[in-house]
Amino acid sequence: MRGSHGEFKVSVRKEDLVFAAAHFITLPGHRCESLHGHNYRTSVEIHGGLEPEAWYVYDFVALKQLMRRLTNELDHKVLLPTTNPSVAVQQQTGTTTVSYDGAQRYSFPAGDCVLLPIPNTTVEMLAQYLAGRVRDALKATGTPHLTSIEIEVEENFGQSATYREELAWD
Repeated sequence: MRGSHGEFKVSVRKEDLVFAAAHFITLPGHRCESLHGHNYRTSVEIHGGLEPEAWYVYDFVALKQLMRRLTNELDHKVLLPTTNPSVAVQQQTGTTTVSYDGAQRYSFPAGDCVLLPIPNTTVEMLAQYLAGRVRDALKATGTPHLTSIEIEVEENFGQSATYREELAWD
């Protein structure tokens, strides 16, 4: 529409955009909480103008497939942070070993772990991580009309974090 300066938002909130995973987080005061798990649920919103030939912001089918692929990568895994200065994660001969402040804490089969380039496996950091993965996938498909991504990760009913990232395509 000529003269219009609005923006659209599309969102995907599906019951199958979930993953069950174990994690621990480091807390202030040099504490490391015990390993535990959650049944996480995710949602995604993307904002922007319309794709000029299809008259939509983004294909819902492609967005659902992308989110399913990302949540499947995390499903039934132990989520481990790799940029936390107090946590050391080492992989050798099929085993992943986790140390906290120099003391060995956990040992897992390597195939059961996902090493994440984040400082802590909080829902805030998981939301930011997933937003980065969505951004990279969208950029690879050529979507210059998109302006932002918003990811919500829920770790329990009524307990979630949302990360929003403005997009600036090069």
